[in-house]
Amino acid sequence: MSLPAPCPPLLLLLLLLLGALRHGSAQLVFSPVDFVERDACNTTVVLPCHVVNLKEHNDSNMFVAWKKQGIVLFSFDGAQQRVYRHETVPSANLLSQQDLSKGTASLKLKSSEAEDGNYSCEVTELNREGETKVDLRTVTVDNCGEEKAPTPDNKCGRQFDFMESVVISVLLFLIVVFYWAQIGVIALKCETVHKNKTYVAVGCAIFTVLAVIAVVLFIQGGNITINKVGLGFVVLPAVILMVLQYYIFKIVLVDVTRKGYILIGLQSFGFVVALVGFALCISACPSELLSVVIAGLAVMAFEDLLALLYMYTSCSRMKDHQTPRKAVEEPLNDAKGVMLE
Repeated sequence: MSLPAPCPPLLLLLLLLLGALRHGSAQLVFSPVDFVERDACNTTVVLPCHVVNLKEHNDSNMFVAWKKQGIVLFSFDGAQQRVYRHETVPSANLLSQQDLSKGTASLKLKSSEAEDGNYSCEVTELNREGETKVDLRTVTVDNCGEEKAPTPDNKCGRQFDFMESVVISVLLFLIVVFYWAQIGVIALKCETVHKNKTYVAVGCAIFTVLAVIAVVLFIQGGNITINKVGLGFVVLPAVILMVLQYYIFKIVLVDVTRKGYILIGLQSFGFVVALVGFALCISACPSELLSVVIAGLAVMAFEDLLALLYMYTSCSRMKDHQTPRKAVEEPLNDAKGVMLE
């Protein structure tokens, strides 16, 4: 029995093309997306997957599976309208089930659940199927000095705007200067107990050290976590200032006057505003609410300037009142001495 002559390669190729034209392409074609980038501010991630040559345009005839390293993370069975999610990605879902019939099989999930790496999207429409891959990358790093940092130094993210960081540092510097100036006024113009002056000076020194640490941590770039810690050192220790201000008034005036309480109230208001701004900044990303912190610190700096002027005038007034009193007391004491003799 004679065997049929082998089919020439060119003829075989033509037969395959004719079959494809008769029955439609057996391979689904995707819009290519090589990678997706996210940063620390993204709360959700969308992995794109779009088929461009669907025929049926009916999600009941489709099956979608998203995989990572061969493990199925998410699948959608259109025939049964059933969804499967891996336990590691409970938030995973199609970006839009309504758009699946249009070819959009993109996956949406929380950024905290999505690990960097290569993901595959497999789509089946009746007897046709196809697969595309997309790489998920994180474009901001905690430390730009890492040897294997996924991004260059000039792409390392800043949590806070640089100019706003400088403004906050300047306001913090002014607050420290105004407090030391108040201590200087007390030392030079007010006759107070040395021990009380020492307590206030120690408190001011502690705040100064914390302020220096805050600026060092807050103003540097490339490390979002350290920037947030630095902002915390800027705002939270400011509660010390209200205690210091109260004792400064107490030392000089013995009893805090109405003006003193008004100034302390103004300072407290500034602290609350700065604290609210701090809470909003660390929860929002990117941090566009740093201006609230700046407003709070500006109020505190303004109060410190008013307190400095108030201390200066109060100490000057007290010194002027004490001098005539001494001038009267000295002759009286001399007279008493003569009478005793």
